Amino acid sequence: MQLDPLSNDHVVFPGFGIDLRVDPTAFSIFGFEIKWYGICIAIGLFLAMTYCFKRTKAFGIDGDSLSEAVFWGLVGAIIGARGYYVLFHLESYNDIKQILSIRDGGLAIYGGIIGALIFACIVCRIKKIHILSAVDLASIGFFIGQACGRWGNFFNQECFGTNTDLPWGMSSGRVQSYLKYSASLLSQHGITVDPYQPVHPCFLYESIWCLLGFLILHFFYKHRKFDGELICIYCAWYGMGRAFIEGLRTDSLYAGTFRISQVVAVITAAAAVVIIVFGHIRAKKKGVRLFCDTDEAMAVLAAAEQREAEEKQRSVNRRKKQLDSDQHILGDEEDKGDE
Repeated sequence: MQLDPLSNDHVVFPGFGIDLRVDPTAFSIFGFEIKWYGICIAIGLFLAMTYCFKRTKAFGIDGDSLSEAVFWGLVGAIIGARGYYVLFHLESYNDIKQILSIRDGGLAIYGGIIGALIFACIVCRIKKIHILSAVDLASIGFFIGQACGRWGNFFNQECFGTNTDLPWGMSSGRVQSYLKYSASLLSQHGITVDPYQPVHPCFLYESIWCLLGFLILHFFYKHRKFDGELICIYCAWYGMGRAFIEGLRTDSLYAGTFRISQVVAVITAAAAVVIIVFGHIRAKKKGVRLFCDTDEAMAVLAAAEQREAEEKQRSVNRRKKQLDSDQHILGDEEDKGDE
C-alpha cells in the first residue's frame, strides 16, 4: 500500500482507516512543554507503584521501608536508561545539556532496569529488606510500567519496524522522514524499507507483550516455588518477546552487525530459563521456603503493623487534643460574651 507524504504530526493506520494528528507535546506551563512521553511513563510508574504497594505483605516486605528503595530505584532507572542510550549514540550528543534532556525520548529500557535494580538493591541491603522478595515484587511493576510507557513512543513516533501489509501497519510523517534519512545506514545492515509503505508498530507489540507478562505474573505469584522466580520469569518472558520485536525494528542500537538489545535479550532469557529450571529442582529436593513464610518475614510485618497502629493512635491523640483546644477557646469566647 503506497502512501502519500505525511506531515510530521500526521499518523495513519491505513488498514483500519485511522487518521490522527499527534503532537508529542501534551501542553505547556509557563512556556515549559510537558511531553506525552513523560506523561505515559508517569502513568506507568503510578500504576506500578499502586499495584506493588498493595501486595507488599504477600512478599513479606514492609511497605514503608520499601518506599525509599522505590525512590532510589526510580533515580537509578532514569540514570541507567539515559546512560545506556547515550553510550551507544555518543556521536549524536555535543554537550551535557543534550545528554540531560530526556523529555523528547532517548531512554533504553535495559539500562533502566539495570539502573533500577542496582540502586534499589543497595537501598534494600542498607534497610535490611529481603532483596529477592523485593525484586520479585518489582518485576510485576516493571511489566505495568513498560506496558504504559511504550505508548510514549507512539506519541514520539518511534520504535517502529520494517514494512508490513498486516492490517495494523502504521505510518507517519516522522517515520517517513526517518526512513528516508536513514536509508543508506539501514542498507548497511541489510534492511531495505520503503518510507511510503506502512511499518510494524513495534511499540504496540511490546506494550501488549508486557501486558500479557503482567497477567502471567499476577496470577502466578502466589504459586512461586522460590524467591527470585518472578524476576527470572520476567527476564525470560520479556527477553523472548524483545528478541523477536527487536528483529523487526529499524532504529536498533548496533555493535558492529549485532543488534545490542537483541543479543542482551537472548542471553538474558536463556540465563533466566536455566535459573528457573535449577530453582525448581532445588526447591523440590530441599523443600525451600519462601521468605514470606519465614519467622523473619512475620516479625517484619508484625513490627510494621505495630508502627502503623502507634501512628494511628498518635493521630487520634492529636485530633483529640486539637478538639479539646478548640472547645476550650470556644468556651473562653462564650464567657467573654456573657460578660
